[in-house]
Amino acid sequence: MSQVREKFATQVNSEILSTVRMIAQEEGRQIQALVDEALADLIEKRRHARPRAHVMAAYLASHEKYGELYKKLAK
Repeated sequence: MSQVREKFATQVNSEILSTVRMIAQEEGRQIQALVDEALADLIEKRRHARPRAHVMAAYLASHEKYGELYKKLAK
């Protein structure tokens, strides 16, 4: 499967870039492969960091109904 690639320019902390270069060399990979991996990981982490609306609604309803019980259980 062929993926369309797009160039972009940015600036990176020199220590981070040095470490990324070292990792790429140690793993025999291109820096762009590590950047792709890092960005994909960031996207995945951010997608799962926010609770889904129905989950949050259920939590809030539960807390409204059982809030006092939760406080007692926490003690």
